Amino acid sequence: MENRTGLTYMNRKLSGLSVTDDSSSAFSDCNSDRSGEFPPSSSENRRLFLYRAAENPDDLIRYLVSHLDSSSSSIDEQKQAAMEIRLLTKDKPENRIKLARAGAIKPLISLVSSSDPQLQEHGVTAVLNLSLCDENKELIASSGAIKPLVRVLKSGTPTAKENAACALLRLSQIEDNKIAIGRSGAIPHLVNLLETGGFRGKKDAATALYSLCSAKENKIRAVESGVMKPLVELMADFDSNMVDKSAYVMNLLMSAPESKPAVVEEGGVPVLVEIVEVGTQRQKEMGVSILLQLCEESVVYRTMVAREGAIAPVVALSQSSKSRAKLKAEALIELLRQPRQQQQQRLDSNRS
Repeated sequence: MENRTGLTYMNRKLSGLSVTDDSSSAFSDCNSDRSGEFPPSSSENRRLFLYRAAENPDDLIRYLVSHLDSSSSSIDEQKQAAMEIRLLTKDKPENRIKLARAGAIKPLISLVSSSDPQLQEHGVTAVLNLSLCDENKELIASSGAIKPLVRVLKSGTPTAKENAACALLRLSQIEDNKIAIGRSGAIPHLVNLLETGGFRGKKDAATALYSLCSAKENKIRAVESGVMKPLVELMADFDSNMVDKSAYVMNLLMSAPESKPAVVEEGGVPVLVEIVEVGTQRQKEMGVSILLQLCEESVVYRTMVAREGAIAPVVALSQSSKSRAKLKAEALIELLRQPRQQQQQRLDSNRS
């Protein structure tokens, strides 16, 4: 997933100098299962499950799957079964495959739509854990998980929302699912989670948006959903621990024409200039990349960026950096100086 600019500088296409080549280091693995944050099973029930697991793990799996069905099990039995599946699939890849093959996916998706918050949370998290296995992703999506997960993003518990965002991220790793998830209404709810969630929610929302917005139509949805406001706010707060993630998302969105006025309207220019001035090396490179794309086709934006004091920190970056960052900084300097050169040419012409 790369955001590329078509600008040519020193006979080199800057499209070959994407800043997102190492983006994986900005996005930690999205696995938000918070097992242990719910009431534990009674010791008697727990002993029964452990006994079954020790005797015959396959029997245990069949037993659990059979107790997910509301037509034959009470809500407490469903909760118990879903919680145990959540635990079994948290760290063991082999259990994710076994449970999927035993038919756990469809009944778990049904639990995602439960009106009981705890049962819904267990269902969402179990689906997330199953989606960590590549073999399960396509089956989860084709079994109808996307729309229920999007509904959880809108109205679930905070933990359920975070885990739904992570599950959708995992499903979006199949290219065709990106469009389906975007068209199911996930983007506005992810933007809302980015704006109003806790740190984990913001991180999960940013990661999911980064994955989904490699699809052009999802970029437009994100911008129209107001994503630039929380991105700018998070980038302005160096204590948020979200500067890098937010910058990567914004950089990805800049290829959509709608994104540029949105960045300006949300006060993004001074924030980006500050990042180039005082951010980490990677943040500076991201800031320059975004500003370069902003200024590429607009004299108005070039003038605005120059007036915010961007030239000095960009020049400093061009002198201290190598490769991609240096070339991008030099290209941005050239653009920022053009309005001044044009103004001087007009003055000289008037004098003559």
